[in-house]
Amino acid sequence: MPEIPTSDVRMLAPAQVGEVLGVSVDEVMALVLEGRLRGMRVGSPARWRVEEASVDAYLDDQAEEARRTALWQQAQNASFPELWGTGSVRHPD
Repeated sequence: MPEIPTSDVRMLAPAQVGEVLGVSVDEVMALVLEGRLRGMRVGSPARWRVEEASVDAYLDDQAEEARRTALWQQAQNASFPELWGTGSVRHPD
């Protein structure tokens, strides 16, 4: 009979996830129910657990969104000379 590979998936309680993210347990559960975090009910009695990898991915997504928002804000506040330089236009319309 083939061996069943052991899983390296680490599961966290919603309170632990809330501590990492700086949000309440209710907000963690909302993220799970929205599908933004991968969670499941395990054990008896069933308790919610969240995959640690999904928390890492969520944090990466949030950081990328913040980076893009900051770049967008910079682009909105920049003047054309800052963006394109001060050279002359070669082919005016």
